[in-house]
Amino acid sequence: EKGYETGEHAPGLKLGGCGAYKAAHHIIKTHAKVWHSYNSTWRREQRGMVGISLTSAWGEPVDPHSQTDRDAAERYIQFHLGWFANPIYRGDYPEVMKNYVGRKSAQQGLGTSRLPTFSLQEKNYIKGTSDFLGIGHFTTRYVLQKTFPFLQVSSYHTDHDLAELVDPNWPAPGPKWLYSVPWGFRRLLNFVKTQYGNPLIYVTENGVSETVQCPQLCDEWRIQYLKGYINEILKALNDGVNVKGYTAWSLLDKFEWNKGFSERFGLYHIDFKNKNKPRYPKASVDYYKKIISANGFPNPREVMS
Repeated sequence: EKGYETGEHAPGLKLGGCGAYKAAHHIIKTHAKVWHSYNSTWRREQRGMVGISLTSAWGEPVDPHSQTDRDAAERYIQFHLGWFANPIYRGDYPEVMKNYVGRKSAQQGLGTSRLPTFSLQEKNYIKGTSDFLGIGHFTTRYVLQKTFPFLQVSSYHTDHDLAELVDPNWPAPGPKWLYSVPWGFRRLLNFVKTQYGNPLIYVTENGVSETVQCPQLCDEWRIQYLKGYINEILKALNDGVNVKGYTAWSLLDKFEWNKGFSERFGLYHIDFKNKNKPRYPKASVDYYKKIISANGFPNPREVMS
């Protein structure tokens, strides 16, 4: 969306209403081609796995008793995670995406939907092309129905007819988009389990950045974030979700899209102004080391010898 629709990221194209859908369509078909290539050429010899990593927030209805809010929250997930996961696990784009984009395209007088279609042959070729699902997850939104005026320029952002809200009480240690809402992760993982046949899951990205630099490297909020989110993954495991691995995002501060070096996700602080780029462990390093060595949360009553 940011590369081909709004132009915020490279390659900076502003193809409103169709750019993101076209780019995604090519990504999904290319992914399937790579999977099939590995499957036929290398799998027997190497016994490796090929999957895809999809990043998605969780969408929670503002009023869980309201059918329109529940439908809006469902659209939120389908327009984010389902957009890519549904073709790979079920053979086509989510029905709600096809319906909404198709209807809005017709209202604009377009002969075909702005959402491309897969041929029957492509659907069969794409379905099942993932040995595991990588999940990147950072935050949650409350979602409610919002109808955008028809005269507005069409865009991926307005196609799903919803508004995103946050709870002002949610901790927001980093950028304004990243609120710490651990319980959303368990719900997202359970959604994957029920929608896609409980696939093997690796959490490929989960973490928080700081916008305010802490010279003492005292990132207590990151410790709390990791603790909360890892705990919800453990609950999801108890729910029967097939989570096999977890990767904190990220080991080092790094170049972060159009934010450059200003947004720091790292467990290790990097002094970018120094030509040698020295690395300094933040407080979260010690905490995460303990989790790794205990293969879980360390017993708070245990005395370390």
